[in-house]
Amino acid sequence: MHVLNYIIWNGSPEVVTIGPLTLRWYGMLFALGFLISQQILYYMFKQEGKPTRDVDTLTIYMVVATIVGARLGHIFFYQPEILWTDPLGVFLPFEFSPEFRFTGLQGLASHGAAIGILIGLWLYSRKNKPGQNYLQTLDRIVILVALTGALIRFGNFFNSEILGTPTTSPTGIVFINRVTQALSGDSVDPNNIVEKITVQPNPNGEQFDDGRVPIKIMILFKPGISEQRAQIYMRSNVKNTLYYLSEFVSEPMDGALNYNTIKDEATNQVYGHALTQGIARHPAQLYEAITCVLLAIFLFSIWVRYKANLPEGRIFGYFMVILWSLRFAYEFLKINQVSFEDSLPINMGQILSIPLILVGVVVLIRSYRTKPTVNA
Repeated sequence: MHVLNYIIWNGSPEVVTIGPLTLRWYGMLFALGFLISQQILYYMFKQEGKPTRDVDTLTIYMVVATIVGARLGHIFFYQPEILWTDPLGVFLPFEFSPEFRFTGLQGLASHGAAIGILIGLWLYSRKNKPGQNYLQTLDRIVILVALTGALIRFGNFFNSEILGTPTTSPTGIVFINRVTQALSGDSVDPNNIVEKITVQPNPNGEQFDDGRVPIKIMILFKPGISEQRAQIYMRSNVKNTLYYLSEFVSEPMDGALNYNTIKDEATNQVYGHALTQGIARHPAQLYEAITCVLLAIFLFSIWVRYKANLPEGRIFGYFMVILWSLRFAYEFLKINQVSFEDSLPINMGQILSIPLILVGVVVLIRSYRTKPTVNA
């Protein structure tokens, strides 16, 4: 037995389901980001003596620009085939087949959101409101973008998406929810014989340098399910599912599944235990979420110091350089989102980050060469 240095994460992406509607952590945190941002904007506008009624208008611009930009960015940068294979799916948050189901907008790109926000705030700034020119507005908004970005990354964590590369570090996390959901889902368990699935580390197993770690999958079958039927489910359904979910577990196709079953005569229930290898990965979502929070605090502290006397573009420049430089670095700790990235020297996220970093550098240099606008 040895010390295990990985964490198993089996959090559900869903908060609650009511009929065909499901509230997911991602959507809730996404919306929460805008609600919190709006309240902070009220505070900032009051402190600077600006009309707070403008906050409502600015919030609408931000919401529309973020969602439209993020969705179109994902389509154009990662899945352009959706434009001709499922054009309605570009903006419809539900699907009709095989049954009506609310899905939300599945596939949002932060680089697309950035472009959308830049365009949306440019349109807003054309209203020529005092103290709200383009760079002044961007300086305030990017503080809230960093905070909202942190909440969105926490939502990605609950969704077990934007996976990191395999690691042997103590921060390694085995994302197992997709596995437990699949094993108890209709396609793998059509007869609904599974009552409960839990996963825990296997202290007697072997860890490997490529991120594979030992885990034990424990399945409780419903009362009355025979041990023979449970064994068929284990060696066939469980085996095949683990093999195909290779992003989360490492189970070879050849060879039998290492499992056993035990029947509890008192409850007339069968327990199935399967030993396999999970894949411990960098929690890249949490890395980004934490640094986004720190970035928001840093930028907000600059605003507190200068407020309306802030040199135009200073906060925006810092934001663009720091955020997208971090994004460029974190991409080395993530697996590629789409297959075409495998043939690129750097992935799409890094390619798109470079021009945004350069924009930040130019704006930052300009802010240091320009005298502050007093009470603008």
